[in-house]
Amino acid sequence: MSQQALRQVLPQLPISLDRKVLVSSLTFDDAGVYRLDRHRALVQTVDFFTPIVDDPFSYGQIAAANSLSDIFAMGGRPLTALNIIGFPVEVVRPRVVSSILRGGLAKATEVGCAIIGGHSIRNPEPIYGLAVTGLVDIRRMTTNANARPGDLLILTKPLGTGIATTAIKRGMASRALQKEVIALMSQINSVGATLAERGLVRAATDITGYGLIGHLISLCRASGVCGEIYPAAVPMISKEIGELIELGCVPQGSRDNFNAATVVVDWANTDDARKTLLTDAQTSGGLLLCVAEANFEKVVGLLRKAGTPSAAVIGKIAQRRRRRPLISMTE
Repeated sequence: MSQQALRQVLPQLPISLDRKVLVSSLTFDDAGVYRLDRHRALVQTVDFFTPIVDDPFSYGQIAAANSLSDIFAMGGRPLTALNIIGFPVEVVRPRVVSSILRGGLAKATEVGCAIIGGHSIRNPEPIYGLAVTGLVDIRRMTTNANARPGDLLILTKPLGTGIATTAIKRGMASRALQKEVIALMSQINSVGATLAERGLVRAATDITGYGLIGHLISLCRASGVCGEIYPAAVPMISKEIGELIELGCVPQGSRDNFNAATVVVDWANTDDARKTLLTDAQTSGGLLLCVAEANFEKVVGLLRKAGTPSAAVIGKIAQRRRRRPLISMTE
């Protein structure tokens, strides 16, 4: 569902008065957080989607990485997960389902997360994902509501996965792009927990279905700040992504993201192709980190050590002012 639709639905639900609920759906964060004791809290998330690549094992890896990243975006570590899977039993063979599940298990094992069960249903189209539970130190939690003016915005993966996976479905993507984008989406954002545990990052979010601008909008609203983006500094997976944009290979989700963002974004000095990239609906995208200037060198050093595909400074957080757009573009 679009952010616009969710903003109509969620306010109709009663607000939890439980003081142990530290993060709920009110701030559109990556996961919910529930206090266990003075220092520890549970972090919980759930995510699933239909196939975006042909290989079932790769699909399982990507879906699991996407789900697990929500925990790392909050500064937590995943403990356990439950499989969520649905498929048309008359069409999809058991060995294909097994391959999907093995892909998910491989990614969970990579970060020490135990898959302890799950649930399956008959469904007209295959779906797969995880419901994940993790732990976080309350003092080190990285929510989307703690950004401060002056923070630098650092992106850990280049953009373009929505365009690339659409091209794969349409038979328009080169083999090189397919290989690169699958590897990119399969990489888990575990560095988010490392940065949080060292107290180097106060606020963060992972970039998924609502695109870079959509997730930054939620972060700015939750934190009561504005965001400035340097469009030319935002990394793109490859030049082929730009070529695909010119050919009109853009998923509907990305188009919806752009339409929703236009109300609160000043697109001055940004061409149409770059607007599309900035609102492209990502799958298992990178982290958007809000980093105080004093911590910049340490954060970049840890990102490079972790082998993140990017460590690009793409903007900064600014003070919220009346009549100022929530997100603006600058050089």
